Amino acid sequence: MAEVLEELQGLVGEAVAPLSPETVLIGDRGVLDSMGLVELCLRLEDRAADIGFSFDWTSDSAMSQTRSMFSSVASLQEEFSRQGAQEK
Repeated sequence: MAEVLEELQGLVGEAVAPLSPETVLIGDRGVLDSMGLVELCLRLEDRAADIGFSFDWTSDSAMSQTRSMFSSVASLQEEFSRQGAQEK
C-alpha cells in the first residue's frame, strides 16, 4: 500500500521530487509546513473512510517529537496501515 506517497505527491505535485519512503515530512528538512501536514492528514482521513476505517492522526504519540509518525513517509504509512489493519 502506498497511500501516503500517493496523497503526498498529489499535494506537492512536481514541486518536490523525487519523493520516497525516506522523504522527511516535517522539520528542518521536511517537505511540508504545518498547513501542508494538516491537508495531508485530511486527505488520509478521506482515504481511510473510503477503505473502511477511521484514521486517527491526533493521538499523543503522533504529537511526540521522538516517536512521531510524521517523521517520514514510511513512518506515516506504517501507522496508516497499522490503524487500517486494527479496525478490520
